[in-house]
Amino acid sequence: MKKSFTMLLTALLTLSFMLSACSGSNNSKTSSTDPAPAPSANANAEKNAETKEAPTEITIMLPLNTTEAPPDTIKNEVEKLTNTKLKYQFFPADSYEEKLNTSFATGSLPQVTYLKNQSTFVQMKEAIKDGQFWEVGPLLNEFPNLSKMKPEILDNTKVDGKLYTLYIGRPLARQGIIYRKDWADKLGLGAPANVDELFAMAKAFTEKDPDGNGIKDTTGIADRNELVYGAFKTVSSWFGTPNTWGTKDGQLQPEFTFQQYYDTMDFFKKLRDGGYMNQDFAATSKTDAVNMFTSGKAGLYIGGSMQDIDNLNKDLIKNVPDAVLDTHSMVAGPDGKFAQWMIPGYNNVVLFPKSAVKDEAELKKILAFFDKMMTPEVANLMYWGIEGTHYTVVEGKAKAGDDKELNEREVKGYKDSVIGESETNGMYEPYNTLPGRIHAEELILENVKVGVADPTAALDSATYTEKGVELQQIITDATYKYIYGQIDKAGFDKAVEDWKSRGGSKIIEEYNAAAK
Repeated sequence: MKKSFTMLLTALLTLSFMLSACSGSNNSKTSSTDPAPAPSANANAEKNAETKEAPTEITIMLPLNTTEAPPDTIKNEVEKLTNTKLKYQFFPADSYEEKLNTSFATGSLPQVTYLKNQSTFVQMKEAIKDGQFWEVGPLLNEFPNLSKMKPEILDNTKVDGKLYTLYIGRPLARQGIIYRKDWADKLGLGAPANVDELFAMAKAFTEKDPDGNGIKDTTGIADRNELVYGAFKTVSSWFGTPNTWGTKDGQLQPEFTFQQYYDTMDFFKKLRDGGYMNQDFAATSKTDAVNMFTSGKAGLYIGGSMQDIDNLNKDLIKNVPDAVLDTHSMVAGPDGKFAQWMIPGYNNVVLFPKSAVKDEAELKKILAFFDKMMTPEVANLMYWGIEGTHYTVVEGKAKAGDDKELNEREVKGYKDSVIGESETNGMYEPYNTLPGRIHAEELILENVKVGVADPTAALDSATYTEKGVELQQIITDATYKYIYGQIDKAGFDKAVEDWKSRGGSKIIEEYNAAAK
């Protein structure tokens, strides 16, 4: 009996030790003085299999920037790594705001709702203030990876000092020039050092037969109907215009009240009057502007992102095999100074509607999915695709596969939803071989050194939230009319007064009060 008792006691002690070890391995808390590394997605997948937890069901709505929704290839792998059952609701980006507004009005937003851009975020702020979305700020410290998100960017998405969103990170200043280096070399031109040389390049690309076909069938700049992500705002920053808002006479004022904004309009009017850019740019879509450039008929593509050079080059060399592209961004203004406007560090955010997420417990399960999204395994899967199929790893970086159409079809839809950025989610940086793209990445770092932030990025104005987009259209229309020669300075000034009388003065007042 004593022997049996001893054996039983030994077994019980062994079982107790095993249970204690298991309990310890499931403890996700880490010491603040000696933090443990965040568990990998594979470790999470193994843990899920061991504990047999039921998959978390999540419905996600987001804009689609491709012609058709992606197949489930990537989604199925993400579900395995995150122990989730995901239902994606993709809607075309061009009509996404309409779908977003309809879903909000009918109370049918899903648990995870991506917005379209910063403008739609502004429009949603009143609903956020009304308590229709979950606050997530106090919960982020419970998640080892979400807590890595950059606080300076999170601050730019706060509403009344509270955080309701997760952000999709983007470089602060990607904009610049993509240009035909082969044309410039042929004409003896270097990258434009200042706005006068930029004008001269556009003129030469139009008048000096850079393609050598003996026909005057080229133009300088291919631009589109977008004052922010087209050429206008980028060139405007080179002229020294503040980034959306600036300080004048000790008070915040909108950019279009500054002389440099007028100087930029004059610059574009002179370009258009000379025929050095597409005459109908205010009615030209991005697609048409890109096609104009990649068909070999234009030599300068300005604004947006210099990282677009990869796709532009791919399509251009189909039409002009010997074409060579390069990037450039350091263009000095009339005062000899450099400046680049900067975004607030994100291009979109995700919200969690209370109409779809019933309680904090459910919210935490959804946040746990996003926490796993910020592991290298999941972030790489969603951003780059499946290794060996959509990309390969070269020198510690991701080299996209040669089948661009496959990547566009299967990966792009999910890529646009990855939160954070490589510094915070650990995903691979791109492996670039195109000299112009390598140059672009170097310039993006240089841009930040002379970057100009929007001083109102983290400020609230109730009137701007309510009427800002509508009022901005007054200025947009007036800007185009000025450049087209349909109104003069007095006409533009009248539009500014119209903007002020219809709510703009209230916006100025509210932003200045918030700044104090």
